Amino acid sequence: MASVPSPTPGGFSVTPTEPVAGGAAAQTAARPPLPVKMVIAGGFGVGKTTAVGSISEIEPLTTEAAITEVAAGVDDLSHTPRKTTTTVAMDFGCITIDPTLKLYLFGTPGQDRFGFMWDDIVEGAVGGLVIVDTRRLDDCYAAVDYFEHKQIPFAVAVNAFDGKVEHELDEVRWALDVAEHVPLVVFDARERGSVRDALLVVLELALARSEG
Repeated sequence: MASVPSPTPGGFSVTPTEPVAGGAAAQTAARPPLPVKMVIAGGFGVGKTTAVGSISEIEPLTTEAAITEVAAGVDDLSHTPRKTTTTVAMDFGCITIDPTLKLYLFGTPGQDRFGFMWDDIVEGAVGGLVIVDTRRLDDCYAAVDYFEHKQIPFAVAVNAFDGKVEHELDEVRWALDVAEHVPLVVFDARERGSVRDALLVVLELALARSEG
């Protein structure tokens, strides 16, 4: 994770002549958690905004706009008939993993016409979570290709819409043509713990890459 800037020590400062209670342990405890950027990507309506909202410890920042008649003619709403808004820039949230680490989550827009924003959103990220709807696998090809091309560690998370998935993970891997080292997991974007577990898979992958 060399691309992540090191945090600056927080809390109060002391002069060299002042005793520091607890020594190094107290100084470590005073430091804020290390900020780590992670991207949540995928096609239109796969659950990116839902995932960020489920896990974020702050009120998530969203850039959603109403789906107009023109947009409805471009975006496939057949599997998401109740969807009335769409992300046009990004979603943002954060979650403190432990006292030493805090994830900052950036959700990408799913439509191809907003693809020009991806480079700015992904810059500095240690990894990505590509969310997949197995009813519409074609929609996530662009995200998978992007992370492979940029050589950014990523995992594929199959969103269990209505508590089920349409295909087995081996079938999904074959259909997406992703390498064996790319983790595939099933998760529920509505469940905080499920989203956390999926993000931890990406974090472990990024850590292994940095150490490897």
